[in-house]
Amino acid sequence: MATGKRTALSRRDFLKGAAASAVAVAGAGALAGCQAPAAAPNMPSKWDYEADVVVVGYGGAGAVAAITAFDAKAKVLILEKAPEGKEGGNTRVSGNMWFSPRPVDAAITYYNAMSGPFAAPPEMVRVWAEEMGKVNDFVTALGGQVGELNIFNPEYPELPGNECAKTFANPTAMQSKLWKLFKENVDKRRIQVLYGTPAKELVQNPTTKEILGVIADQSGKTIAVKAKKAVILTCGGFENNQQMIRDYLHWEAGYPKGTPYNTGDGIKMALAVGADLWHMGNVAGPDFNLKVPDYDFAFGYSLSPNPKSWIVVGKDSKRFVDEKAGTRHGKVLLHGRWEPLPMPVPCHLIFDEKVRAGGPLYSTTETFCWYSVVEAYRWSKDNMTEINKGWIVKANTIEELAALIKRDPAALKATIDEYNKACASGVDPIYGTAKANLVAMDTPPFYAMEVFPTFTNTQGGPRRNEKAQVLDTSGKPIPRLYSAGELGSIYGNLYNGGGNVGECMAFGQIAAKNAVAEKPWS
Repeated sequence: MATGKRTALSRRDFLKGAAASAVAVAGAGALAGCQAPAAAPNMPSKWDYEADVVVVGYGGAGAVAAITAFDAKAKVLILEKAPEGKEGGNTRVSGNMWFSPRPVDAAITYYNAMSGPFAAPPEMVRVWAEEMGKVNDFVTALGGQVGELNIFNPEYPELPGNECAKTFANPTAMQSKLWKLFKENVDKRRIQVLYGTPAKELVQNPTTKEILGVIADQSGKTIAVKAKKAVILTCGGFENNQQMIRDYLHWEAGYPKGTPYNTGDGIKMALAVGADLWHMGNVAGPDFNLKVPDYDFAFGYSLSPNPKSWIVVGKDSKRFVDEKAGTRHGKVLLHGRWEPLPMPVPCHLIFDEKVRAGGPLYSTTETFCWYSVVEAYRWSKDNMTEINKGWIVKANTIEELAALIKRDPAALKATIDEYNKACASGVDPIYGTAKANLVAMDTPPFYAMEVFPTFTNTQGGPRRNEKAQVLDTSGKPIPRLYSAGELGSIYGNLYNGGGNVGECMAFGQIAAKNAVAEKPWS
């Protein structure tokens, strides 16, 4: 019987017998996988490594997938782009909290309200709601301690279904507490991790379209990794790929507050094997933060100094938003709709001596974001170290400051005068800044710091279904290829805090269970 015929029969048989649960055996192409594969264009002459399940990316979703597959008696191998010590992706440097909504029907209502016309198919939304509500049990099973938080519960209280919103941590947020639990469990199981080994290509059977393995780079050497059952892509988004940011977000620039190793590799590999994409225009951001040439990541999380004698201006030296109102993961309310914060490039934070002396602009201890957790940068308490580095420029007058940052002195002076007038009256007639945030900028010297659009993470990537299978452009699963995490996240519009970490756990488990249930090819 021809291979194509056997593959088609396999799919029909699967569809007839599929259980309602998303964690049922995915199985597409299972019978075809019993045959010797047709020669793929990049089929290696030999395999350097072999595993039942190959996980590409060692962040939260990758760790969960690897642990789940291992506990289901599969041999697991993780390929990680970052060198040892810098693994963990965005999960490691997030707030290490997760969103776990319940009950299911309210969670579905809330998700659909956040998503609007950008919602995932109903069957996937229901699985998301069901599995997100169970992730506390997963944390407990790993030896974690679940503590409920009083933040982002909900992030959008005006939306229907918001009563479902609950956030948790292990047992408190920050300082990589959840990530450390994941890593301890990977280490305890002695799951093999190849650090500094970025995946480059997926090996695909040209006839059945099955994914057979991965081509990767290991210290400049090309290696081939056989995936006897499946490959799970968990290698994050494109936060540090400027070309993809311009192509998909239409931003002049944007920088990660999290891992600098997310450069869209999984998106490119999935595209090469026929994957469809979704949610490419959605990000958890932007907000404005410092980015300096010394580092390939931005500072963060959000910049909101005290006292409030500061503003943010664009290239024309004018304000463009109520910069002190904050955002909801980068979204602001504009004309009745939550939209990404409009942010021109370049921008500058302008402030006076009261702010400089009022405390550090960023954290002086370990909290979250890459600069703090992984690079362990500790901001100076009086901001003077950063002034001396030239990251912040200083002048005695606004006009002198404008010259230093190549802005029109008269225009910047007019903006400051207009702002100070609003402070005196207690009313910001243009942007509606709250009276409590209208603090005059009147104490020299004055300071400027260039800021850029930054974000927590991107959400787009290969489209997946409720079984975590990656789909092709006709909506059919690409056999033996799964994904989890922010690489093709379910979030197409608004986002409740902790949602990506919760999704990592929910779909990391779904992907692993279905991957392990595949029949091995030989």
